[in-house]
Amino acid sequence: MHIRLIGMQTIQDGNRWITRFTYTTHKEGVMSSKCAFKMGFLSLVAATGLVFASNSFAADAHTTSKFEGVKANSGTATHGRFGNNDTLTWSEDFKIPDTPAPHWQVVDTKGNVYLLNRLVIKGDKQNRTITLPVQINDVAKVQIWCAYAEVLLGEASFAKPIVTASGEARGNGMKADSGMKHDSMAMSR
Repeated sequence: MHIRLIGMQTIQDGNRWITRFTYTTHKEGVMSSKCAFKMGFLSLVAATGLVFASNSFAADAHTTSKFEGVKANSGTATHGRFGNNDTLTWSEDFKIPDTPAPHWQVVDTKGNVYLLNRLVIKGDKQNRTITLPVQINDVAKVQIWCAYAEVLLGEASFAKPIVTASGEARGNGMKADSGMKHDSMAMSR
């Protein structure tokens, strides 16, 4: 059996100081029922918190329909938000089209088209996940665009347009200062 100091309190009683010590006894390898209950309760609280956290993360993720087009006919894209950064990620079953320069491209609810990152970069590296620029306020469609041949390879739509963090900020009267005209990346067709 071990005796352990777990607390000390010093108080003033008139002209004298009184120090009180609190001790506990502990048997090696034996857990009291009170301690076991506390640990079980804390484990339950932690597990409940993890369940709610995972459900709230899943609520932030939005997935498109399947890509359909002349070359891009598999997989989906998923929108996610990490802080104030909106991201797009293609699914595991997405196959990069065999074309010279396939790129990510998004279309907003106003019809503005934003040409973004190339899918394949130097060597075998891939832009599987991209961060959307702050100029994009919402996303209705995700497209795969061949910049070399200037042809649409496939597209997928969100069931409901996604409002980005910068779009929410602008909608609340706040204005992001990116130093650029907001539609400077948009192209018209």
